[in-house]
Amino acid sequence: MTLYIDLLISGNDLALDPSRQPLLVDDRASIAQDIAHMIRESGLLVTLVAERDRFRQRDCIQQLELLVEADERLVPGTAKIIEQKPGLYLVTAHTVEFGAFEVTL
Repeated sequence: MTLYIDLLISGNDLALDPSRQPLLVDDRASIAQDIAHMIRESGLLVTLVAERDRFRQRDCIQQLELLVEADERLVPGTAKIIEQKPGLYLVTAHTVEFGAFEVTL
């Protein structure tokens, strides 16, 4: 049984099938997509990338983790944001119903 359904967004646009109909995404992938959009819309990602001071970067990451943790579909305390390389961040968390997910921003 599917709990969450959303339109698939790829490259900041709707993903379409060969007949030009929107593709759907469900459950874990839907939650991951919602988290990625929430982070982008918060504006904190831009601040994080622009920040040069390591202490302020850590503060920004902490704010982002708290923002992600606020989603009731996630297990509290599981959200982590890791800098993979400058300007590229990996977000990991565990959903209540569907297990772990990762999003790269």
